Amino acid sequence: MARPRNIVILTGAGISAESGLATFRGPGGLWEAHRVEDVCTPEALARDAALVHRFYDARRAALATVRPNAAHEALARLDREWPGELAIVTQNVDDLHERAGARRLIHMHGALRSALCAACGAQRGWDGPMPPGLACASCGAAALRPDIVFFGEMPYAMERIEQAVAEADLFVSIGTSGAVYPAAGFVQLASQCGAATLELNLERSAGSPWFDDTRLGPASVLVPAWVAEMLAP
Repeated sequence: MARPRNIVILTGAGISAESGLATFRGPGGLWEAHRVEDVCTPEALARDAALVHRFYDARRAALATVRPNAAHEALARLDREWPGELAIVTQNVDDLHERAGARRLIHMHGALRSALCAACGAQRGWDGPMPPGLACASCGAAALRPDIVFFGEMPYAMERIEQAVAEADLFVSIGTSGAVYPAAGFVQLASQCGAATLELNLERSAGSPWFDDTRLGPASVLVPAWVAEMLAP
C-alpha cells in the first residue's frame, strides 16, 4: 500500500474480546443468553424496561473488571503520533479506546457510561446502575435510558463518518463480523472512493471479499504490528 495521509479505522467487538468483554455473536456471545428483541430494541425497552436496564447495568459493571489491551494501546499510540487525518470509528459501547488514550474517536453505537433522555435527547455521563423511570435533569421527564443505539435506530454521526470514509486514503477494519449495516458497508464505500482497504481479524468475516488485504490473528498481535509499520520512518 502507498503511504496514506488520511486513515479511517473501524473497530468492532473483536478488539475488546481480548480484554475479557463478550462479543455479541459466536459461541458464548451475548446473543446466546439474550435475544436481540428482548434487550436491544425500542420495543423491548417499552415492553420490559427492567430487563433492558439490568442487561446494560451488567455490561456497565463489567467494564470495571477489564482493561485496554495491546490493540487499544496501539491505536492510541497511532492517534498521538499520526501526523495526518485519523478517525477511529467504533461500534463498541465500552470505553477501552478512551482509557487507552485515543481521542480522535467516534462512538457510532453509543456508550455504556452515558445516559440518554428519550424525551429531550440530553446526554450525560453515567456510572453504576440505571433504574427505570429516572427523571432527566434537563427536562424533568422520567425518560432516562442507556445511551445505546438500539436495533432499528440510526447510529450516531453517520454523515460525519461517511464523509471521513469517502475521503480516506486507507480504510482499516479491526475485529468486526462484517454482518451489521451500515458499518458493514463502509469498506465498499471506501473502495469505491479509491481507498486502500485492510482487514485485521481473528478469522475471515462476511466482508472479507471486499478488502484488498486481510490479515488473520489476534488483534493484540496484529494491531501493534500494523501500527509499528505505519509509524516506521
